[in-house]
Amino acid sequence: MKKWINNIGPGPLIAAAFIGPGTVTLCSIAGLNFGFSLLWTLALSVLATIVLQEMSARLGIISKKGLSEVIRDEIKSPILKKIIITLILSAIVIGNAAYEAGNISGGVLGLEAVFGEKNINIFNVNINFYSIILGLIAFSLLFIGNYKILEKSLIFLVIIMSVSFIVTAIITKPDITELLRGLFVPNFPKGSILIIIGLIGTTVVPYNLFLHASLVKEKWNNVSDLKFARNDTIIAIVLGGIVSMCIVISSASLNIESINNAADLAKGIEPLYGVNSKYILAIGLFSAGITSAITAPLAASYVAAGCLGWSLKLKSLKFRGVWMFILLAGVFSSSSGFKSIEIIKFAQVTNGILLPVIAGFLIWIVNKESVLGKYKNSKWQNLIGIIILVVTIFLGLKSILKVLQIL
Repeated sequence: MKKWINNIGPGPLIAAAFIGPGTVTLCSIAGLNFGFSLLWTLALSVLATIVLQEMSARLGIISKKGLSEVIRDEIKSPILKKIIITLILSAIVIGNAAYEAGNISGGVLGLEAVFGEKNINIFNVNINFYSIILGLIAFSLLFIGNYKILEKSLIFLVIIMSVSFIVTAIITKPDITELLRGLFVPNFPKGSILIIIGLIGTTVVPYNLFLHASLVKEKWNNVSDLKFARNDTIIAIVLGGIVSMCIVISSASLNIESINNAADLAKGIEPLYGVNSKYILAIGLFSAGITSAITAPLAASYVAAGCLGWSLKLKSLKFRGVWMFILLAGVFSSSSGFKSIEIIKFAQVTNGILLPVIAGFLIWIVNKESVLGKYKNSKWQNLIGIIILVVTIFLGLKSILKVLQIL
């Protein structure tokens, strides 16, 4: 047991990264509108995430490099290299800056559900006090620059988040037969296609592929550690998938007209299951917000440093500069109520393009003997990887079309 605990690695951080307030909101909408019928989508998404994240972790341990470093090294065409690096930096760094406001706002909703709203007035501008508090917590953990402290803090928050959402789902007393049918029988209810795309997209996250390859090097150094990395990945992502499913299950039993954000889920649960259930959900929402508020800036720093050839050390000035920019942008947007709609739209478009591009590059790289030697992909891994790639291309096109309002 002690050996297993000691070998818990970046997996929970990856799970924390894809379960943010956006995921809570989307899963809530899926449960409210379609009941348990889209649970199968999350099950397939979890499988796809495990496959891609295992490739990323294997790449990090064997090559001793992050994904962005390998992409920079392996693309020989200077023009193509500049295009790809620009695309990656645009989508991850600018995109994460836009989404950081949502991460912090989600954590704020959790605090407000327990303590009520608290605003302060500075120079005639109303500032949300909790946004600043969350920003300071995230800043402190990132500034310490100690991977072990960061890892343990996030694992603790992920456990709290997981227990909170699982307890919330149990409180709703779901119909097990209907739940299993939704989990194992694919169903496409009318009007569900964009929600299905969203559920896959919120689980298979592009920046997690970069984050994982970089973090495994902080935890493990030897080829013999591959089995620990693999187990860590599978357990954490399956747990993350269960948490997402629990949010769907919780919202499926609500008797409200619509869910526009994660706060609506908390409000909807209170009259059905009592005031205490609202607090349980609030704790989960706070944990989801703060963990994503930490991992998004961290991922952006690893991506920028790898693409631009900077030091990947957590205490490096340039490394810190990137996550500080992301965090400050998120705190400012969240606390002031400023909505960077155009930036978020841009982030959605570039992420829609980025996911299949990065999945394609990852599959290409993990098939190169010059990079992974005998640890390159097997035929089965390639087959599953190509199927996932086709789905991500479809996802990317749908995402772009949706933002451009063609759909």
